[in-house]
Amino acid sequence: MNKTQALNLLVEQALRGDLVFSASVSTSLRVQEAINVEDCSLDSASKIILNEPLLAAKVVAVANSAAYKRSTGEVANVRSAIARLGFKTLRALVASLVVRQIAGASKNPQIRAKINQLWEHSAQVAALAQVLARRVTKLDPETAMFAGIVHEVGGFYLLSRAEEFPCLLEPDDLSGAEDDDSYDPFSEASTEEESQESIIGRAVLRDLKLPDEVNKALEGLWYGLRAMPPETLADTLLVANELARTVSPLDTRTDTDTDRCEADINFVVGEGSLQSILEESDDEVRTLSAALII
Repeated sequence: MNKTQALNLLVEQALRGDLVFSASVSTSLRVQEAINVEDCSLDSASKIILNEPLLAAKVVAVANSAAYKRSTGEVANVRSAIARLGFKTLRALVASLVVRQIAGASKNPQIRAKINQLWEHSAQVAALAQVLARRVTKLDPETAMFAGIVHEVGGFYLLSRAEEFPCLLEPDDLSGAEDDDSYDPFSEASTEEESQESIIGRAVLRDLKLPDEVNKALEGLWYGLRAMPPETLADTLLVANELARTVSPLDTRTDTDTDRCEADINFVVGEGSLQSILEESDDEVRTLSAALII
């Protein structure tokens, strides 16, 4: 099987809703459902999170990051961490666990390296989106962080199937095969503009049952043009994606295209600029993205 055939097969499965997830993803989805109930208390949420040691460590680490620590001291337990973060942020962190688990734990070092790089990229985008929403676009920062965490969910799923389909790791493979003579538009539900990753990503998002606001922003990220200065949640994600120092391993642009820095994306914000805000927020972005990577 070549790369085009493998992508065609995965897209056909995605369009049927026939996705393959590990048992750990199913467990984390149950955690997500448990804390999403309207009357979930702080004590109940704490007990649920404590049953997932990696998630518990992430919750405490994020609560102690510069983005949330503010002037108060460190927290040393899950209950205090949830109280500081709030349930909206907690749900975003549970989503981060789900997204990370979707990729699985491959024994192939090449796949593992790509998964780790994609997760590092996602964490940076999430942290940048949180800061940009709070200080630039004046949107809900927790929703922006949530959207940043899940914005590469289609890529994680593709990497989860790379051990079964090694051809997915071939050059240009994950970007699509539109230029190949055997390219198939897959179905009437697909349009010329749709990439395999976006089709698969949309299918995975359905299973994650994300808020409509986040789904709409991700559609804007896949197909939208960056507005300067950014205004919407999709704009926020697009700018954060450009500013992330770690580039997605699935990014199909050339090294020249991806050689970017804060100075290339700058605009006036109040009496300052994006660049000055990023400099002031560097510690917040750095510590929050590091906490999300756990």
